[in-house]
Amino acid sequence: MTTLKEFEDALREQGMNMALAILQKLRDRDRTKRSVAPARRIAGRKMTPELARRILELHATTEMTQQEIAFQLGVNQGRVNEVIKRGKWLDENPAAPEAIARDKAKARMVSPDAPKRAVNRDTRASASPDKKRPGPKASSQAQLLLGDL
Repeated sequence: MTTLKEFEDALREQGMNMALAILQKLRDRDRTKRSVAPARRIAGRKMTPELARRILELHATTEMTQQEIAFQLGVNQGRVNEVIKRGKWLDENPAAPEAIARDKAKARMVSPDAPKRAVNRDTRASASPDKKRPGPKASSQAQLLLGDL
């Protein structure tokens, strides 16, 4: 498929200056009509116990869906679900699983040179690719032979 740049180059080669002028006029018209689109994603607010209580209050007192609650409060819909279904973020316990996960994520963001995941590559590298593991057929045949004895 031909790009607009290639099309312009072909017009220049052929000396079609009028077509290039029309193309430029159309570009200028489009630029004047363009507007800056607002961001589609909403930057999520930090989940706090107060925000979790507000979510539960909206859920109990209104007929709003989780999506509507999330949009109104500016949080992720998944967070609203976690608060409603599992009661997360309702206490300020620093030993809560979500608080621990949040702190680990913050620590990873601060130190970019730290390994992202501790992967044990030694065991993968030491495993010989030419050694074949017995498949399900071989093990079932061995069981049949042993069962006959």
